[in-house]
Amino acid sequence: MHSPKFLFVAGVFALLAAYPLAAGQFGIDLVTKTMIYAILALSLELLVGTTGLVCFGQAAFFGTGAYAAVLLGRGDAASALWLLPLCMAVAGAYALVVGALSLRTRGVYFIMVTLAFAQMAFYVVHDTPLGGGTDGIYIEQSPTLLGLDLSRPLPMYGLTLAMLAAAFGFLALLLRSRFGRALAGVRVNEQRMRAAGFATYPYKLAAFTLSGSIAGLAGFLFAVKDGLVNPELMSWHLSGALLVMIILGGLGHLRGALMGAFAFALLQELFQSEAIWGGFAKHWHLGLGLTIILTVALLPRGLAGLPQQWRDALMGRQSRSRSPQAPV
Repeated sequence: MHSPKFLFVAGVFALLAAYPLAAGQFGIDLVTKTMIYAILALSLELLVGTTGLVCFGQAAFFGTGAYAAVLLGRGDAASALWLLPLCMAVAGAYALVVGALSLRTRGVYFIMVTLAFAQMAFYVVHDTPLGGGTDGIYIEQSPTLLGLDLSRPLPMYGLTLAMLAAAFGFLALLLRSRFGRALAGVRVNEQRMRAAGFATYPYKLAAFTLSGSIAGLAGFLFAVKDGLVNPELMSWHLSGALLVMIILGGLGHLRGALMGAFAFALLQELFQSEAIWGGFAKHWHLGLGLTIILTVALLPRGLAGLPQQWRDALMGRQSRSRSPQAPV
């Protein structure tokens, strides 16, 4: 018998696979972008939810992968079979450098150092000809995959869904391995892990580098989908939004990263709808922020922890109803 968690995830991917059969071009584009952000959220979940490293520079690796896709794929239509792994390698290499230095610090200092590296990358592409400045740069010719033009919505949707499933499956297996258990131990008590004989720094550096590579994968997909990259891909606003996604979905759960990314995208589309909110839609940040605050306050375990929260509440009511009445 498969667990309810497995059935839930399998059902989500089945729905995503069938979605293009009933959706229009706008819906396919929206879900493709959301799946890309879900991959990016999974990369951050590996750091925050699994290893306990609150990184505020994840957008830098995302943008690095996106810019690598444009700069390395110039000329004739490049094949995604070699361009995609190369973009992941470039983003992973940058994450290795950032992690090697930032992991020497802890707590709020680690957060600020990762933010500083992200801002450095932002200003490199913003203020130099390399990244095209504030206007960004366009992909001259979209990459292909086995003869399929990835500038078309359906092939791009299929590739993104396949990469999301691959990233989720890979991380699920990784977290069940000895390496994944070591990362969980680092999150719970790093000092105890050191006392047990684990050199925690290489484990954290490996997780940081792997997280950057997965973020680079998302960056590649985003660049190919939009055909344009600009410095905003590396802004701290995106890193903050990613943290909101995984908190909204529930830290410590891979499915929480998926749920958080889709919930965030749906809420954003809801509050930006002028058909519903009229002129107030231009203040969509206010509605989105208030909704997220209420959700986090009412669901401290996130969306992924909602079934357990309901069970705990139900068991609490049952225990109170069975307890003897106090004497008057």
